[in-house]
Amino acid sequence: MKKEFTRIAIKVGSNVLTRQDGTLDVTRMSALTDQIAALHKAGVEVILISSGAVASGRSEIRTLRKLDSVDQRQLFSAVGQAKLINRYYELFRDHGIAVGQVLTTKENFGTRRHYLNQKNCMTVMLENGVIPIVNENDTISVTELMFTDNDELSGLIASMMNAQALIILSNIDGIYNGSPSDPDSLVIREIGQGKDLSNYIQTSKSSFGRGGMLTKTNIARKVADEGITVIIANGKRDNILINLIEHPEETVCTRFIPASQPVSSIKKWIAHSEGFAKGEIHINEQATEVLNSDKAVSILPVGITRIEGEFEKDDIVRIIDYRGTPVGVGKVNCDSMQARDSIGKHGKKAVVHYDYLYIE
Repeated sequence: MKKEFTRIAIKVGSNVLTRQDGTLDVTRMSALTDQIAALHKAGVEVILISSGAVASGRSEIRTLRKLDSVDQRQLFSAVGQAKLINRYYELFRDHGIAVGQVLTTKENFGTRRHYLNQKNCMTVMLENGVIPIVNENDTISVTELMFTDNDELSGLIASMMNAQALIILSNIDGIYNGSPSDPDSLVIREIGQGKDLSNYIQTSKSSFGRGGMLTKTNIARKVADEGITVIIANGKRDNILINLIEHPEETVCTRFIPASQPVSSIKKWIAHSEGFAKGEIHINEQATEVLNSDKAVSILPVGITRIEGEFEKDDIVRIIDYRGTPVGVGKVNCDSMQARDSIGKHGKKAVVHYDYLYIE
């Protein structure tokens, strides 16, 4: 097997692992496991981000009373996650491969310490030939604490683990230049930096998952900007993973071309931390122009017009330009009170240093 990549993250969506009736498709799961095992034995390190816990639990439980959506999700995922990981354990054991379960929440990415703890855990697993199987902990992740879906989680994992590629398996072949149901529509095979896709993206959600193609595209864009190849492909097609690796030119999919200059690991974390921002730093027109240039610049007090919210040193904040448009995120060098005291002043140290600033 030829190897373009030595470490990949694979996200398997609910619509790939779920039958029409909403229960787990064990046949499809087994086929994907066989392919991942083949990649693993060829020397490719694989991190698997798998949906399917709720679908797995749905077929096990007959509720005694009508449950609201949160209770139902918690119940089905609690039962289903045990069943799902056990199924993966048995399928991979047939190939002589050990797997480990990683359940995470959005909050675990909110601080650098928790982020690095997760990274270390999965690094140790990979070093010892264990395949990490990652899923959101739906039993405690509800409403505002939830990821948009596992697409968002897979982007964070690929970035955190310095994967060379993220493969997002859905139930369609990729991003089309029209409606996927239109026979005249074609899959866009490659998407370069800055290509406008607003006319192509379907905003409908998937049948059993929480996300849609819009989410996948936004995540793919961000991850590709960090120097990681992103592939959106059809997980229901036979041998799809092997074909993507061995016959990339002939295999129908959408491939996002990665940026030529990968960003640092700390900037990768910051790039995905917008949801944890504690406040906002508003900058003037001159500072906005400098940020939009190719220069390596920091956010200095002289270019700040106002501070919104309360934050501590090392918190994540949003950077807002003079038009009120969010342009980036960064880790602050001081708390909000100190930042306010320095607004507009010359000769003061950076509020957000360039090394800890991610411009979108």
